Amino acid sequence: MPDLPALPFAELMGLKILSVSPEKVTAELPVTAALCTVPAILHGGAVMAFADTIGAVATVANLAEGFSTTTIESKTNFFAAIPAGETALAECTPLHRGKTTMVWQTRISRADGKLAAIVTQTQLVLAPRT
Repeated sequence: MPDLPALPFAELMGLKILSVSPEKVTAELPVTAALCTVPAILHGGAVMAFADTIGAVATVANLAEGFSTTTIESKTNFFAAIPAGETALAECTPLHRGKTTMVWQTRISRADGKLAAIVTQTQLVLAPRT
């Protein structure tokens, strides 16, 4: 796995990156009470933050030395809830890897394999500052 920059918010959430390549990033997120809404299911904002983080990691895995990234657009479709105590699983793959933008699709599933959400995000590629 490539060296990644510190991910303090991801650490706060409990997110664990499982694998990183230019073609795919996988990760998991334990669904703790702190990440839930009422009833005890994973909050939609936590789902989005989970996907945003691994989309950024996927972009970084495709960047040349000195380049960075920022999210400029994100869309989430929710299909099923993930209850507290389970682990959300994510797989992020590219839809487009260009010179100025990259578009990623993250599929988030429950432990039973049921699709919980799909997040599509656009990352802006930032050139090094001179």
